[in-house]
Amino acid sequence: MIVSVVVPCYNEYHTLRDCITNVVELANHGFGLEIIIVDDFSEDGSLNIADDLARKYSFIRVFSHDINMGKGAALRTGIFHTTGDFVAVQDADLEYDPIDLLLLLKPLMEGKADVVYGSRFLHPGGFRGSFLHRLGNSFLTFSSNLLTHLELTDMETGYKVFRGADIRSIEIEEDRFGFEPEITAKVAKRGLRICEIGIRYEARTYALGKKIGLKDGLQALHCILKYNLSMASIFPARSGKVGR
Repeated sequence: MIVSVVVPCYNEYHTLRDCITNVVELANHGFGLEIIIVDDFSEDGSLNIADDLARKYSFIRVFSHDINMGKGAALRTGIFHTTGDFVAVQDADLEYDPIDLLLLLKPLMEGKADVVYGSRFLHPGGFRGSFLHRLGNSFLTFSSNLLTHLELTDMETGYKVFRGADIRSIEIEEDRFGFEPEITAKVAKRGLRICEIGIRYEARTYALGKKIGLKDGLQALHCILKYNLSMASIFPARSGKVGR
């Protein structure tokens, strides 16, 4: 099985190398590995690190944008170039631990799910972020569930793993953080089986480079309405939760 890990990157000079080094460890667990780094016009030397990593590992490919376009645009570029049986999204900021990808891949490999979300709320350690961040995520997930008929606990999670053929066949329209509600609406309308698994999460502060803010939260709400109300809810997805 080939696992393609797409890593969108914007000004992650201090974490990118450690992130990729940790992702590379997946190759020691019996997977064929493909890492796609998409540099979204970083200004801090992140692209140089990405290129250096690509020279070191033959299974790493690097793509870059000529202007800053946003996380959704970076994922659109990266997913287009994937070839793996499964496609995982890995943020470069190390809020998520790459070893948890092994947990997310298991339901896919066992044929129990088509899409797996890593839930920060299902982990025994709980959601380790600010109260407002937790409240905002819960509200957006609740709003999304109302329209998708899913029972997710963490729609906004950055850890999502897909069957490669499925995600490559879905058009990604959002350029920024609207990717999360957009893709949730689209996989739900396709009737894909979605399950959640608890994952570890170490939220970073805005002082350390966190980029999502109130404006992105409002845009996410707009995307929930846009992508759910513009498509007929004929085929609700089957949903389930898988604990650790």
